[in-house]
Amino acid sequence: MTEDTQAQTLEPETELPAKMTVKEEIADIIRAIRQNDDSSHNFLLRVVQPGLAGLMDGSVSTLAPIFTAAFTTHQPYIAFLIGMATATGAGISMALSEGLSDDGELTGRGSPVVRGSITGIMTFFGGTLHTLPFLITNLHLALVTAYIVVAFELVLIAGIRHRYFGTSWLLSMLQVVGGGVLVFIAALIFGNA
Repeated sequence: MTEDTQAQTLEPETELPAKMTVKEEIADIIRAIRQNDDSSHNFLLRVVQPGLAGLMDGSVSTLAPIFTAAFTTHQPYIAFLIGMATATGAGISMALSEGLSDDGELTGRGSPVVRGSITGIMTFFGGTLHTLPFLITNLHLALVTAYIVVAFELVLIAGIRHRYFGTSWLLSMLQVVGGGVLVFIAALIFGNA
């Protein structure tokens, strides 16, 4: 066995997908969704992982500012405005972070524009869902509704992790809810300072 042959057996070649334009990648993602091909490794890297990262970030990172605003001001609309500003800022930040992290060629994760867009949109979506209840003028009702929405978001995140990444329900719930609880505790601490 020559050194070249030995090196080839030690390092198996991995075939990276051909570079696509943004338009081709979006068409490929839509095709995969229409054909229920949502569990392929390629789909997980290009769509599910950036979407889940955004949803998790938006759902968890915006909790403290929103609930701190609600607890300190006792004005649901102020909490709504802070929540929307936080969700917007987090969405832009996460989109740029994901889009600028790599060009997709080396990792095979696809277009940075598509990944960044998916991450940013899902971050905004995750941060907005539990912000909407603060359009309710009664603070107590707004808080109770927001708690229910947050619980739904966390179960949804755990379900996505279970479905696509094979994480056990129990472990996923413990991790996701644990993170949410830590952020909520921060909101209580700062909201009652």
